[in-house]
Amino acid sequence: MADDEFDLIVVGGGPGGYVAAIRAAQLGLKTAVVERDKVGGRCLNYACIPAKTMLHTAEVLDEAKNGAHLGVKTEGVELDWKALSDRRAEVSAGLESGIGMLFKKNGITVIEGEASLTPEGDVEVDGKTYRAGKVILATGSVAMPIPGTEFSDRVVDTWGGWSLPEQPAKIAVAGAGASGAEIASAYIRFGTDVILVEMLDHVLPTDDPDVARVVERTFKKQGVEISTGTPVEDVKPGKDSVSLKYGDSTAEVDYLVVAGGRRPDIDPLGLEAAGIELDESGKVKVGPDQLTSNGKVYAVGDLTPGPALAHKAMEEGIVAAEAAAGQPVHPVDMDLIPSGTFCHPQVASVGLTEAEAKEQGLEPKTAKFKLGGVGAGSVYEDRDGIVKLVVDPEYGEIVGAQVVGNRACDMIPELVAVMALEGGYQELARMTHPHPTISEAVLDAARAVDGWATHA
Repeated sequence: MADDEFDLIVVGGGPGGYVAAIRAAQLGLKTAVVERDKVGGRCLNYACIPAKTMLHTAEVLDEAKNGAHLGVKTEGVELDWKALSDRRAEVSAGLESGIGMLFKKNGITVIEGEASLTPEGDVEVDGKTYRAGKVILATGSVAMPIPGTEFSDRVVDTWGGWSLPEQPAKIAVAGAGASGAEIASAYIRFGTDVILVEMLDHVLPTDDPDVARVVERTFKKQGVEISTGTPVEDVKPGKDSVSLKYGDSTAEVDYLVVAGGRRPDIDPLGLEAAGIELDESGKVKVGPDQLTSNGKVYAVGDLTPGPALAHKAMEEGIVAAEAAAGQPVHPVDMDLIPSGTFCHPQVASVGLTEAEAKEQGLEPKTAKFKLGGVGAGSVYEDRDGIVKLVVDPEYGEIVGAQVVGNRACDMIPELVAVMALEGGYQELARMTHPHPTISEAVLDAARAVDGWATHA
């Protein structure tokens, strides 16, 4: 096979793309990845990893400042913005280097540049055509500004929010979904004044209201100013600040961080010429094997329907790679993709909320159990969170679960596993959990469905 011919070309080196490429190479396909920026994509370099690095520092700083009641007295604790920024960059660079090593280990070729599809479904990069047996599109998404505004030095997207050149005195965050909540949670603990504005009626608007209330209470205790049911309007950026209106209030802040909508990054790809169809929302239509309307092109991640989550993209990348290699396909079950928001407290969920279950015609049984009911809640100061289960009453199958607490994102996989195995709350209620751990709240939540939680 010539140097410009490959069994599979993956366009985009983010989570969906690099995982797809590695899996394809493992299955014996001669594989290339086209990347115009950095391998690891937005998640590793500009979103998930930088965000969680910053959030970890916020957690350590908050504990250091407020640990006297734990017997840890400190004086003069302060945030070193340059050291934090350097660490954020070092973590991403280290992981990017690791992906490069995995590519070399698996014999994957990296092609640098901007890719587009030819009408035949091959890949053109900066004027050179590479022949492909199969193609996987994994180019992710791009941020959209608030209508009537443009991104600038003072109106920034989420990456701009995580990479500010100095610690701001005051910021506003437009959008209280996962990204906006994480930014607000980090900056308030850094010592920055934060205004968090959400158009819908509560923070984390796609999450269960019971969960959102816990987060909103905590944010307010931390000092976040929250405005819900109001859009951000009349944005006027200046040289050193930006003014804005939200509801009946106005503010002048150092930066406005827009943590709202995103759209698929498809403009350079030439999808129409390659015969690739989009759905009514502008996402690429795919089948269970991630195959598009072009029989040699697959698509994964933010390009396709479903939640815009890195782990969803990774699993779809596995499916697409295995399909391209002629392997049996195990489609991604969208109902079992967990979500995770790494604010303080964290929020994680899987499956249906109580309201969604009712909308689907179920009459679900539900149970809520506070993390403070188990011993570890007091030990680890995680008393305010909850575990909530949504159960089909006919056979006891768990159809949804929500967790809010300091380590909620590490707790949700247990519930995903039970649901994937079509387990019921009855089985979960009999599974021994180690003591003392926060996970015991999951056990008691399962018992609470039938009213016999032992620590309620």
